[in-house]
Amino acid sequence: MNATAPAAKSKRNPWPMAIIAYFILFGAFTAALVTFATRQKEELVSQSYYDEEIRFQTQLEKLQRTLPLNSQMAVGYDSARQSITIHLPAEHAQRVTSGHIRLYRPSDSSLDQEIKLGVNAAGIQELDAKPFKSGLWKVRLEWTVGGEDFFLDQPIVLKAKGL
Repeated sequence: MNATAPAAKSKRNPWPMAIIAYFILFGAFTAALVTFATRQKEELVSQSYYDEEIRFQTQLEKLQRTLPLNSQMAVGYDSARQSITIHLPAEHAQRVTSGHIRLYRPSDSSLDQEIKLGVNAAGIQELDAKPFKSGLWKVRLEWTVGGEDFFLDQPIVLKAKGL
C-alpha cells in the first residue's frame, strides 16, 4: 500500500441525530406552550356570573318594559369633550326613585365602575370619560319609576383625545 494514500472517510448516518433533535425540540415546544397557557389570566364575564343567570328572567322583564321607550333614550360619547351623555325620557326624569349606571369593560372587569344615576329635569346626565381607558365599554342603566324597574344596555367606544 501506498503511504501517501488519503485516509478513508467515515460516513455517519445523520438520521439518529435528527430524530433525537426533533424530539428535544418537540418537548421544549410542548413545555413552553403549557407554561404559557397556565400563566394566562382566566376571567369570567362577571364575578357573580351564576347569580346573574338565576336573575335572568327578571332582567328580561326589565328589558320588555324598556323596549317601548328606546326611541326616547340615548347613550352617546362626545370625543371632543370626552364625556358620556345619558338621555332618559323626560317623564321618567321627574319620577326616578333610584338608579345606577354601570360602566362595564368586557375585556377587563377590574376597570368596571358604578355611578349613581342623577339625571336633571330634562332627563340628561353627563359623565366625565377622561379617567376611562380607550376601547369598548358597555353602559348599563338600571332605574326604578313608580315601582317598575327598567334596564338599558348600550355599547360605546371611548377614544383618547387626539386619536
